Amino acid sequence: MNYFSYFSEIEDTFIRRRGKHLMLSPIDWALIESWKERGVPLHVAVRGIEHAFDSFDAKKHKRTVKTLLYCQEEVEAQYAEWLESRVGSHDAADVDTDSQSTDKSPFSRDAVLSHLQRSLESIKERSEQSAQPLELRESLGRAASLLDDIRDEYENALAMDTRKLETSLSGIDRMLDEAIRSAIPEDQLATMTAEVESQLKPYKRQMDKAAFEQTYANLLRKRLREHFDVPRLSLFYL
Repeated sequence: MNYFSYFSEIEDTFIRRRGKHLMLSPIDWALIESWKERGVPLHVAVRGIEHAFDSFDAKKHKRTVKTLLYCQEEVEAQYAEWLESRVGSHDAADVDTDSQSTDKSPFSRDAVLSHLQRSLESIKERSEQSAQPLELRESLGRAASLLDDIRDEYENALAMDTRKLETSLSGIDRMLDEAIRSAIPEDQLATMTAEVESQLKPYKRQMDKAAFEQTYANLLRKRLREHFDVPRLSLFYL
């Protein structure tokens, strides 16, 4: 990935998770440049930002995140763990892969690698389809680039960590969901919204508000993905 893309991908991730557009400060740009110069892989930096915002959202702060510096500690932690995972990875070919799992993952290494490869091929194929809206094709291309890096990292790591992998995949899924939502024409979105509301109407009184809203959002997301034939990347769909 070229120099410009490294900066733009990190900026896009930060703005997307923050929820409101905010210009990055000179200090933020300097921070990104320091990550680039030190060799922090893009997907590791993105995973750190995603994880930092996941933690922030879970605490339900009233204040907003105003600077990328908020994510620095988590990016550094992710990078340190990534470096540690690379130590000895190329000398471990004769080690039993079952003994390499440190997170008690329910998935085997082969199953996860197959999922990543299938997802990468599927996303690449859709990014090259001229029938897809241009902005969505660009987002699919970015997703494919990140998936390529993630697959290589997972394949070469000495120990599996599907928790970190899921954080990375969920972040890409969120990015694609927003791209799909922006790409679909308003009239088609209105039709799908009406269909989902009609489908859930009989159950609305039986569900509390939070559960209903989450079910509604999940079903609409599923319809939108099916419309553009974009697969889910999360390990839950393995």
